[in-house]
Amino acid sequence: MTLSVLLVDDHELIRQGLRRAFERDGGFEVVGEAGSLQEARRLLSQLKPNVVILDVRLPDGNGLEACRQLRSDDAEIGIVILTMYAGDDQLFEALESGASAFVPKNAPSEDVVAAARHAASSPRSFTAADLSEAMKRKMSPTGPQLTPREREVLGLLAEGLGVAQISRQLFISESTAKTHISKLYDKLGSGNRAQALMTALKLGLLKRDEPGL
Repeated sequence: MTLSVLLVDDHELIRQGLRRAFERDGGFEVVGEAGSLQEARRLLSQLKPNVVILDVRLPDGNGLEACRQLRSDDAEIGIVILTMYAGDDQLFEALESGASAFVPKNAPSEDVVAAARHAASSPRSFTAADLSEAMKRKMSPTGPQLTPREREVLGLLAEGLGVAQISRQLFISESTAKTHISKLYDKLGSGNRAQALMTALKLGLLKRDEPGL
């Protein structure tokens, strides 16, 4: 059976890319596209799709709040949350809102298709690529274990330094600096500098009197 999909994202290029990915798969039909929540609600009532791919940030509202309402209205619809900011906080909020899956926008489009397949078959169970690691971070009383170098990088990020400045400060290549930053983000469950610093503050890895905070 071909599964019907509604794409909800305010970026047309992202919708086009996802449409092509679903068309290549062959098991799905994209029956509609929406760039806002208002348009999405209208299409949902008309099209009754099996799965909704729902961006978190939309011009007229929050996709996670819309997810919560949609799940309340329909227990069997598959809901895949798509986000640019894939930190732990949003992952757990997606879980609590009743989403079926959570996928960062920098993931391959095939991951979105796989998430949609899961959402269609098990709409009330939740999947995310980083779920097990996020649960470990949530349950760990001591927080993530940072290496001395990662603590140095965290401090420099807090001071507002970029990759090139960090590499010069620590006498390492820019590639190595990027690797340290990427590992740091992974350990903190963050998708960008602002999320990483906020998480580090919550965990006591940084103090509010640090330069730049």
